[in-house]
Amino acid sequence: MSTQQTKIIMNGLWENNPALVQLLGLCPLLAVTGSVVNALGLGFATLLVLVGSNLLVSLIRNKVADDIRLPVFVMIIAALVTIAELTMQALTYELYQILGIFIPLIVTNCAILGRADAYARKNPPHLAVLDGLSMGLGFAAVLVLLGAMRELLGQGTLFADMDLLLGPMAKNWTLVIINDYRGFLFAVLPPGAFVGMGLIIAAKNTFDQYQKTQRLKAHPLSEAGSKRVRVTGTIA
Repeated sequence: MSTQQTKIIMNGLWENNPALVQLLGLCPLLAVTGSVVNALGLGFATLLVLVGSNLLVSLIRNKVADDIRLPVFVMIIAALVTIAELTMQALTYELYQILGIFIPLIVTNCAILGRADAYARKNPPHLAVLDGLSMGLGFAAVLVLLGAMRELLGQGTLFADMDLLLGPMAKNWTLVIINDYRGFLFAVLPPGAFVGMGLIIAAKNTFDQYQKTQRLKAHPLSEAGSKRVRVTGTIA
């Protein structure tokens, strides 16, 4: 794997994560992450749309005039979202009903249009697909992490109702972490989503700051940069 590809992957998963750094797509992220299965459903749909839109935009990047590129990109994204919506209706109808309006609202997710305009239209298809995949996985990972936190605190379980997404084989996947748990209502309400997301962002920023401090201790001169030294007089 080349250095450029590694940088694209790390950029999407961590350094420029659309949810943690760019803070894009927060409305569906906070609204549907009451459980892991909801988060996985939305994350998977968003991932497919992001990868598909990046690929198609990259393929037509030299054939679309700049003054109409945004409407064209939106039409591509809307078509892919419609495909994802119809697929969920056919295969995971109950989960589709739970996610409701937030599946068609993927069209308005700024992360998808942003990657199409900022990256896919300027790079070849293989790099555009890799960028979409890494950004989509980064967004989905935050969805699942937040969903797991809220489900655990709110219900005392993990992976409940996974059969809504994966079918009968996942019927017994529910992990009861806390027996006879009465539930923590705040965790499953919208304020709990805001608090949980804030904690995740704070944890990432704390880790990044720690890493920066460690690098500074290990290589103080390279991190601090060179300083200009003014010399006057004659050096013998």
